[in-house]
Amino acid sequence: MARTPASRRTRRRLAADAGLLVAAAAFVLPLAWVVLSALDPHAGLRVKAPDGLTLEHFDAILDQGVTFTPLLNSLVLCGGATLLTVVCAALAAYPLSRFRSRLNRPFLLTILFATSLPITAIMVPVYALFVRVNLIDTLQGTIFFFAASQLPFAVWLMKNFMDGVPKELEEAAWTDGASSLQSLLRIVLPLMGPGVAVVTVFSFVMMWGNFFVPFMLLLTPDQMPAAVSINEFFGNRGMVAYGQLAAFSIVYSTPVILLYVLISRRLGGGFALGGAVKG
Repeated sequence: MARTPASRRTRRRLAADAGLLVAAAAFVLPLAWVVLSALDPHAGLRVKAPDGLTLEHFDAILDQGVTFTPLLNSLVLCGGATLLTVVCAALAAYPLSRFRSRLNRPFLLTILFATSLPITAIMVPVYALFVRVNLIDTLQGTIFFFAASQLPFAVWLMKNFMDGVPKELEEAAWTDGASSLQSLLRIVLPLMGPGVAVVTVFSFVMMWGNFFVPFMLLLTPDQMPAAVSINEFFGNRGMVAYGQLAAFSIVYSTPVILLYVLISRRLGGGFALGGAVKG
């Protein structure tokens, strides 16, 4: 008996749903382990219901040296680098979006190639350079490198969003005497708010979870961010404080979640430029 097109579509939909459920389980299980282990007094590697509920793991990590100082260092590093990245990306993307040149495409392809370079391949010369210019073991030096490493892809994202803003709106502002910088700040960036939000979240998240860069460029323990200090929960001889590690992971994830919640309304707002240049 031949299968009907409807039955084939049903089978394909069921196969797609099954694949999505498997992929969802691969993401949900680690998150479930983090939440359950943070509340389990006998936390281990297995994902299981807690033997009882306890907050002792949170009490153990909520300490100035264990959590608060590393989180503050992370906020300073990632917040400063994200701000620098967004500002530089906007200034670099504006001429690439508004002015046509034969060098635009080669330039964009060059900076895109820079994003494919493995970070381990460039850290040795970067480390030597930072030693020479006295930027090693400094927060500002790490901020500069964070921003430089995220800037190529941020420029690409910013330019693509900026291309969606009609140039006619700027031309009207230029007619009224506005400069290019004024039109960028007062017209282009406010209209591409979702694009700026995407670049901000993407840059911040990529920096927030970076372990290798601060581990190499920072030497003083008091300056280490949370991405590096989390390694302290892995003890010697395979001993790991799983409960404290899970509790610290929840606290460590909180700033990223709050950032997304704060700007989520801008992410879903769209450009809303329909009819802006009509008439």
